[in-house]
Amino acid sequence: MSGAGKWRAPLVADRRYGASGRGGAGGSGGTGGRGGAPRKPAPKKAAPRKPRRSPRKHGIVMSLILGLVSLVWRVVWGIGWRVTALIGLIVLGASFYFYQQLPPVTDLVDARARGSVTMLDRDGQVFAWRGETFGGMITSDHVSKYLREAVVATEDKRYYQHFGISPRGIASAIRINLAEGRGPLSGNGGSTITQQVAKLLCLGVEYDPKAWKSEADYEEDCRAGGVWRKVKEIPFALAMEARYSKAEILTIYFNRAYLGAGARGFEAASQRYFGKSAANVNASEAAMLAGLLKAPSRYAPTSNLQRAQDRANVIIGLMQEQGYLTKAEADDARSRPAQLSEAAAKNAGGFFADWVMESGPTFLTKETTEDVIIRTTLDQGIQRQAEAGLAAIFDTKVKAGSEAQAAIVVMSADGAVRAMVGGRKTQGAGSFNRATQALRQTGSTFKPFVYAAALDLGYSPLDIVDDSPLTMNIKGSGAWTPENYDKKFKGPVTLLQALAESRNIPAVKVSEAVGRDVVRQVASQFGLKSDLAAGPALALGASESTLLEMTGAYAGILNGGSSVTPYGLISLQLQGEDTDLIGQGGGIGERVIQTEAAEQLIYMLNQVVERGTGTRARLGDHPVAGKTGTTNGARDAWFIGFSAHYVVGVWMGYDDNRKLAGVTGGGLPAEIWKEVMARIHKGVPATPLPMLPPQPRRGNLAAQSGVGAAIPAGSLPQGGAGASSGNVPGAWTNGEVPQAAPPSGGDPLQDALKEALGATGGLY
Repeated sequence: MSGAGKWRAPLVADRRYGASGRGGAGGSGGTGGRGGAPRKPAPKKAAPRKPRRSPRKHGIVMSLILGLVSLVWRVVWGIGWRVTALIGLIVLGASFYFYQQLPPVTDLVDARARGSVTMLDRDGQVFAWRGETFGGMITSDHVSKYLREAVVATEDKRYYQHFGISPRGIASAIRINLAEGRGPLSGNGGSTITQQVAKLLCLGVEYDPKAWKSEADYEEDCRAGGVWRKVKEIPFALAMEARYSKAEILTIYFNRAYLGAGARGFEAASQRYFGKSAANVNASEAAMLAGLLKAPSRYAPTSNLQRAQDRANVIIGLMQEQGYLTKAEADDARSRPAQLSEAAAKNAGGFFADWVMESGPTFLTKETTEDVIIRTTLDQGIQRQAEAGLAAIFDTKVKAGSEAQAAIVVMSADGAVRAMVGGRKTQGAGSFNRATQALRQTGSTFKPFVYAAALDLGYSPLDIVDDSPLTMNIKGSGAWTPENYDKKFKGPVTLLQALAESRNIPAVKVSEAVGRDVVRQVASQFGLKSDLAAGPALALGASESTLLEMTGAYAGILNGGSSVTPYGLISLQLQGEDTDLIGQGGGIGERVIQTEAAEQLIYMLNQVVERGTGTRARLGDHPVAGKTGTTNGARDAWFIGFSAHYVVGVWMGYDDNRKLAGVTGGGLPAEIWKEVMARIHKGVPATPLPMLPPQPRRGNLAAQSGVGAAIPAGSLPQGGAGASSGNVPGAWTNGEVPQAAPPSGGDPLQDALKEALGATGGLY
């Protein structure tokens, strides 16, 4: 009991194990009686474990299905990654192969197998192109920023992010094609600009004339779609991305793309449509050029300007959406749509350009492999006036819907062609040119060459020929009886009156008097190269000729009787060179008739306009001369004439040789001629014609061939056989259409004729 209640240090064991309620029963407070060391705390009971679930068991069928799917997946995956790896290796190898084949960029910018022809007018301004023109290499860094941005916005907005192909673009294209009911690879192709360039390069296949009929066939084959073509595009596009920079790929694109109207590349297109470099185009012009990439022929502004402008507005919208243009800039571009240059808008001289192409050697024109520059005689101002004059008459004096055609040639006296209209509507290159290709009967426009032969032999315009019924026996054909247009006979008439009234029988008699061979020779030397009729109908224009030939022949009369070869080409050079390969090939040639004879003939033709069948062609203060012509059956109507400045020929008729209703050479053709001449003479001073009025020679008789009869001076009957109403001094009867009477009063020519005829009432 001693020590009870006192604390004592714990035993070693206690310190090691801790006290655990030692002592017997009745111990408290963790202490007890003897041996009362602290108790070990009772161990905690572990939480009871949840019983483990037994695996869920599937049915046999489901197990088989799952096993099969797993097997298929393992097989597909195993094959798939191997196939993918193999395809990747193939693409990589193909790309490496193409990479090795790709040449420098400068070798790829001009892919044309043939060259082009650019034509300049008399002032050195471009007015026409033939072939595919190439404006010279231009890099993507030097084009207008608007053009670069318009092309990227339109063709490939992720151009700078992809590596040559765009999976997203391909997927989108497939979706669009399927939605529109097409095949997945039909229609939209999802091609990147790089892929389009690959197609332009024909995947590295060069043009071979032996493999393709033409360059067009080659390009069509290169543009062909299809799965295999798309597959080959991928490694080629990847190779291009590895070989060239983005800027270089754009450079190839900008130089090779076809942009309509024969323009290859954006520089050529910009020059053709806007008359400026691609480096200087504004936003609206750039949008129009970029819009051509989708369909060059359809959206070419020379084909339909409004359609091209509408397409450009779409491009402007894309540029705005993609942040290339602000709203203000886009609105400004829309408010000022691109307009064609003067040369492109007028599309002047198409028929003339076709004719010039025919006048040079083929290897330097149609089939040239070089870029050629041709200087020509064309005057674009006169060309426009000729086209406008023709349109004005048809709009006001020809019934709507008429299919009648017309052609016009304007030239100087030396044969330099200033304008040419080959038909009522300006058509594309190579269309039928009625001024140079249509061989038509010349009718009475041939008669001046009959009288030219007579005058050159010494006949006078005041010599007499008998306008009376005539029948000739033609070997192999029988009897031939020509008639005058008015079905009347005037008896003795001067050569002057016979030509002015376009009387047929006197023309035949003069031709027979001087000799058909002589007439044929004079006509051919004046430039009528077509086969000339062998019979007496030669004098009445039974032969065929072109309007260009006939106008050139009249130019020979104007220049004093020397032959003229119409020409339009002044010089031909290769682009970038100064040496002429070809010079002027036409102009004034050898003398055909004497100057005096030519001047007398000019006077006679002047009287055709002043008093004869051509009075509708009078040109106010400007002295003019000319001749009407209407063929048998009225299938052709002509008027050809000149002032001191220009020679103009007009033809009218139907392409299918139908009869003209109520049209003669003195009618609509003369009015067209006058309209054109009035327009091109605005501001031009009136200049006298080089004509020589005839001097009366008493007793001068026409040489006879036995066909007509000489009428001695002073023996003309008054109102006798052959005289007709109105057959009095100063009142000619027009053989084709009624004309106004000449002014009355003192007329020196009338007085001279009265003296020559020895009678106050003689025929004239």
